[in-house]
Amino acid sequence: MSTRTSALDAVVFGVDVQSGDVRGDSPSYALVAFDGEHVDRDVVSLRKLKRLVDREEPAILATDNMYELAADKDALVHFLRHLPSETRLVQVTGAERPEPLSRVASRHGVPYGKKPMKEAEAAARLAAMNVGYEVSAFTNTTTVKVSRGRSTGKGGWSEDRYTRRIHGNVRRRAREIESELDDAGLEYEQEVTEKYGGYARALFHVEGTPADIPVSANRSGDVRVEIERERRDGIEFEPLAKRRDHVIVGIDPGTTTAVAVLDLDGNVLDVLSTRTADTAAVIEWIIERGRPILVAADVTPMPETVEKFRRSFDAAGWTPTTDLPVDGKQHRTREVGYDNDHERDAMAAALYAFDDHEDQFARISRKVPPDLERGEVIGRVVSGEESVEAVLRDLTEDEQPEQDEHEHDPREPTAEEREIKRLRSRIGRLEDHVEDLRDTIATKEERVSELQSELSEARREERREARERREVTRLERKNDQLERKLDEQRERNEELEGKLERLKSLWRLDHSNFADVAEQKAGLVPVKPLEQFTKAAIEDAQERFGLARDDVVYLRDASGAGRETAEMLAAVEPKVVLRAGNLSEQADDVLFDHEIPVGPADDVTIQEVDELAVAHESEVEAVVEDWADRAEDRRKDQTDEMVDRLISEHRAETKRTERGEGD
Repeated sequence: MSTRTSALDAVVFGVDVQSGDVRGDSPSYALVAFDGEHVDRDVVSLRKLKRLVDREEPAILATDNMYELAADKDALVHFLRHLPSETRLVQVTGAERPEPLSRVASRHGVPYGKKPMKEAEAAARLAAMNVGYEVSAFTNTTTVKVSRGRSTGKGGWSEDRYTRRIHGNVRRRAREIESELDDAGLEYEQEVTEKYGGYARALFHVEGTPADIPVSANRSGDVRVEIERERRDGIEFEPLAKRRDHVIVGIDPGTTTAVAVLDLDGNVLDVLSTRTADTAAVIEWIIERGRPILVAADVTPMPETVEKFRRSFDAAGWTPTTDLPVDGKQHRTREVGYDNDHERDAMAAALYAFDDHEDQFARISRKVPPDLERGEVIGRVVSGEESVEAVLRDLTEDEQPEQDEHEHDPREPTAEEREIKRLRSRIGRLEDHVEDLRDTIATKEERVSELQSELSEARREERREARERREVTRLERKNDQLERKLDEQRERNEELEGKLERLKSLWRLDHSNFADVAEQKAGLVPVKPLEQFTKAAIEDAQERFGLARDDVVYLRDASGAGRETAEMLAAVEPKVVLRAGNLSEQADDVLFDHEIPVGPADDVTIQEVDELAVAHESEVEAVVEDWADRAEDRRKDQTDEMVDRLISEHRAETKRTERGEGD
């Protein structure tokens, strides 16, 4: 394939399926190399096509259908990943909804034939004219990964020194790459995983393509360098020529200005929303993307701001009959992504304007000859100033003299030139075969090396696991011994703690600071105080000194307790509850129902010793007796109330019965 560049800055490859299918076995392709003047043709396999693209690095690889080169989306991404950074894949028939190649070729005056070689040539010529869309699956961010080139298992040195050496080499290579990126003035973000002796891995997220980065992927000894472009969420299409095409513009004015740009086939080319850009900046943004022939708004009448944009481009205007409803705008833009409602409204205005003029565009396009640009004709007709025939007559008269100047007759190649071409083709095939054999040998050698490395790694892993098993067994035996000793110590500790608590209780009673307590120790009973009548206070007392049946319980603050708290205290079955303050009605009912005596603490002389307290037994018994008297009266009152209630209910029932009989 020739790489001459006499007419273009670089070669364009056009391809079309010659036979077979990429989803089957061994598809072949018609390949055309076009440099602006000369055309070289060949039939190649997919494998050879990839090798030629890698070797020649054409500026464009053009096709009428990108899925002729890949079976599905994932395969297409894989294909794009391995293209040279200088090569772009272009689908000349459009973006998501491509047109027939014959129609595109006819519109741009490019020779077309149904044979695969003719279609490949048409694709190459169209791409050379900046017709079509670049297929992209990657962002402008590239990840450079620096990692270990071999396992950190045991090597020729001791394992620690071996591991430290590998991590040190990774860190040294990462710093070299960091310096190279800084020297190239590239912006990047760095992520480092530090390990013993240096780095286990370093990632550089660089703003740029692999061609912009002064680092190559390689594997050398302890270090491996990998370069991979960041993938987009899906497949995107970028038009090759943005400035010369005629476009439709939708504008949503306001605090946030939104602009949407469509081509004359209704495809969304770009969208913008901004709160800061002024009118001049927005106009410049639109000019960079095309020449507007129609400016649309989603409301009627057209807002003054949109009208200013229309006058700036001298374009026709479009408004709906009535303001576009929100649900209609959402439905029309459902297949197009947008970031906010302003972008949606701008796109809806442009799409509705296209829908309104689609039939008119189609009628005009059918009348436009292939050698004329339909956008120019559509723009002049839509403005309402001229008819299609008048515009065509005017453009034809201007371009006719230039066509005569470019006519030339092709020269027939000589027999010697044909023989040279045949021999070159044969040499190319032989060189490809040799390259295939070398690739096979290299692949097998690499596989042998990988298997040897895996075997060595497996043996090292087996020895390491055996050492670990022995060490684990030894540690488990030692752990069992320590656990038995720990259990014995815990049991001994519990015995001593119980003995200590009993000694503390005896000491507290024997060493009281209250003289009258010491003199009359025989007539005292222990009292267990609670700070508040709450569940937490009861649980705390249980933990500190315990609550048991027939205890004397002293509530320093008896207010606030509910039914559940009272039930919790009643379950202990204390002998008496001495209260400071008043019980709640619910708590009082619960304790009464459980026959727990309750009396005021003021009636008993309570003297506290540390956490415990003591009281005179006779005073406590007096409180219990007083409660018993009051309890008897309370039961009688309850019985009387119950009898009165029963009599009242019986009388009421009797009256209802009598009224029923009277009726």
